Amino acid sequence: MSELITTHPFNNDLRVALLKLNRPKVLNALTTDLLQEIVSELQRLEELPEVRCIIITGDDRAFAAGADIMKMAESTAMDQLNDKRLRLWKEFAMITKPIIAAVNGFALGGGHELSMACDFVIAGDTAKFGQPEINIGTTPGAGGTQRLTRAIGKSKAMMLALTGEMLTAREALACNLIAKVVPEVALLQETFEVAKKIADKSPIAAKLIKDSINKSQEMSLRDGIEYERRNFYLTFASADQKEGMNAFLEKRSPEYKGN
Repeated sequence: MSELITTHPFNNDLRVALLKLNRPKVLNALTTDLLQEIVSELQRLEELPEVRCIIITGDDRAFAAGADIMKMAESTAMDQLNDKRLRLWKEFAMITKPIIAAVNGFALGGGHELSMACDFVIAGDTAKFGQPEINIGTTPGAGGTQRLTRAIGKSKAMMLALTGEMLTAREALACNLIAKVVPEVALLQETFEVAKKIADKSPIAAKLIKDSINKSQEMSLRDGIEYERRNFYLTFASADQKEGMNAFLEKRSPEYKGN
């Protein structure tokens, strides 16, 4: 049985693909092999021009409840240093198409880091989020201290990482860790509706917006505005920009081709 199930088209829409983590017996714990599958599939979808938005999800019990501790417990520092996970996380971050995490149940440790590596999170109302690594004598190692702090601020991130406590979906929404909370039973449909809205837009503009917002996390405001402006200029080299503005002036719906 595959540990990752791809549905494309999703809901009969060629523009949207769904990746479903499929290790239910261990709450979708992330192994290196599963992370490799995720990254390889994202890279494949990245090359399909018809795909404009990707959803990653788990199941009702867990999005992903962390790393596979059974496999990690006996590893050494050199094992971790030589593990390809670091490279895989870097490759995940290089995907240019919008990625939505649709989270039900637990998103903990590496699973929470996976959700934060996506472009935004839509959560079912029973979801829970956290970085509990301190409970097993270690620290986050795939962005847990860095992305969490940038999302919710130092004080809240410090408390969560030092106590190992979890946030409910409503608490996560209140501190801007996630974008939206929906009823658990409606999670995939609600996420699909958001994905469709993104897919209706220019793929070039979406790619450049994602790039600019991600760079804002690494740059000063001054440098970030300069970077944003360059991406703005780039859109004027595209047919999509002409189509979008002409459609607006002609009072019709645009038909974006991604060029």
